Amino acid sequence: MTQQSIQWESLCHESEIGEGEARGFELHNKYIFAVKKDGRLYVYYNYCPHLGTPLEWQEHQFLDNSGTLIQCSTHGALFRMEDGHCLAGPCKGKNLKTIRHTIGNGFLAVDSQQVASLGRI
Repeated sequence: MTQQSIQWESLCHESEIGEGEARGFELHNKYIFAVKKDGRLYVYYNYCPHLGTPLEWQEHQFLDNSGTLIQCSTHGALFRMEDGHCLAGPCKGKNLKTIRHTIGNGFLAVDSQQVASLGRI
């Protein structure tokens, strides 16, 4: 898919997500979230590969107590922020679904068509 054919949809300004923080979004009746680590944003489908449940335990609460890993609220699976790879838990070895995104003029935008095509939780 070329950059020109992607329909970008803005979610927020990148400064609205602090270092070591995450934020959830609803777009096209689908749930996604962004997390910031080392100044970079990563965006994932809010869907655990084990049971297909949402990951956060409260609104915008996607991280473990240390703030260094994404944690599933259902069974405690732990995922790396940088690539969504599951390090521990019932889905060990699987990955979160990455959402194509870009930063333009400081705003985080995602591939609207990719989000719309995601399955249901």
